[in-house]
Amino acid sequence: MKVSADAPSVADATSSLSVWLDYLMQLHAKTIDMGLARVGQVAHNLGVVEIKPGTQRVVVAGTNGKGSSVAMLSAIMQAAGYRVGCYTSPHLIRFNERAQVNGQCLSDEEWVAAFVAVEQARQDISLSFFEFTTLAAIWYFHQQPLDLVILEVGLGGRLDAVNAVDNSSCIITAIDLDHQDYLGDNREDIGYEKAGVMRANKLCVCSDPQPPKRLLEQAKKQQVYLKCLGRDFSFQPREAHWRFKDLCDASSQKSYNDVDLILPALAGDFQLQNAAGVLAWLQAQTAFDISRSAIEAGLKAVTHPGRMQFMRLGHQDWLFDVAHNPQAVAQLARKVSQQNSQLLTKPIGVFAALADKDVQSMIAQMWSHIDRWVLLDLSPEPRALEPSVMQRHLNDTAVIQGDELAICTIAKTASEAITMVQNLAQTRVVAFGSFVTVGALMTELQQSG
Repeated sequence: MKVSADAPSVADATSSLSVWLDYLMQLHAKTIDMGLARVGQVAHNLGVVEIKPGTQRVVVAGTNGKGSSVAMLSAIMQAAGYRVGCYTSPHLIRFNERAQVNGQCLSDEEWVAAFVAVEQARQDISLSFFEFTTLAAIWYFHQQPLDLVILEVGLGGRLDAVNAVDNSSCIITAIDLDHQDYLGDNREDIGYEKAGVMRANKLCVCSDPQPPKRLLEQAKKQQVYLKCLGRDFSFQPREAHWRFKDLCDASSQKSYNDVDLILPALAGDFQLQNAAGVLAWLQAQTAFDISRSAIEAGLKAVTHPGRMQFMRLGHQDWLFDVAHNPQAVAQLARKVSQQNSQLLTKPIGVFAALADKDVQSMIAQMWSHIDRWVLLDLSPEPRALEPSVMQRHLNDTAVIQGDELAICTIAKTASEAITMVQNLAQTRVVAFGSFVTVGALMTELQQSG
């Protein structure tokens, strides 16, 4: 999101949501400002640091799989009859998506009321856009009769705004290199940052099959009740089903332990890894009564827009995915490769990334699976990578692979990219690279009807 040229100097209860968002964008000098002192003080002023009695608060951290894990846990809990609040970021199309209660986005009026509460509580404390909106969502949930609040970490964990409040437990998903400027350039340092959401003597489920040693050390140091994939629970894919198994309690009486379960409605083999983490979290709960039927109803109903999402547009099948780091793109490449082998053709790739991402590795992962490329100009997005730089990465990859230069076109807008692609004969399209990329394309498609 960018600051409007005529951003207001003040906003109040009578201001629209769009006015508030413009106002929040210019409140703080830094877009990303790691640390909990400022946001923690405002959380204290709001009275939301402690968990509301009768509610549990779970934090979900990790590099990849956070959003899918949130979506599956929320869907299952709703299927079991519980009221669930979810906070995720960034949004794909509309800001309102960031906070939902039982799958319904907060209205403009509800967001404005929450912003007013934070504005009054912050006094003269400066908050970044993310910090302000995170506190607003947490404050709103605190006012509602919810059974479970799920908070997705924005960046890292230890110093993320979500970590300024208490949690009952946490889930840590797959860990890989991303946001290296802030979290470190290796999995050990990044794992340490993710481990910051753990709480002493409370549950943490880690669905990464190879958790970094520093994460394990932090869990031991804080005496965390840690459940790890492969050590404490496992999953087994089958042709049309899958199985979750508690490895610590072979005699578990849970109805969904070690039985055939319906596959999640989310595309991608890696979703079973996320689903297993969610079931391991549910397995450890005593406050919630979750049946096998609720598990299966939730897995069948779950949706997560922009994550390996298929859409038929005219004569073409589009695959949208917000994969924006090498690990996520590797999963996307695996899916596209499977399709290519079945259909004997390659798709068009619509791609754009942010400047702080490992673009060379992302392109290298997809290089052999794409027929031709359309590079989308994301300006005036502040962190956008110039199309000429993306094109240079394509050319460098071609040289490294010993191939001819890629067929490549630059589109100045999402509308232009869509028109370019739809005028081509190819019947398959893969759009990926960032939330901004997929969001811009989906917004344009939504507006054009």
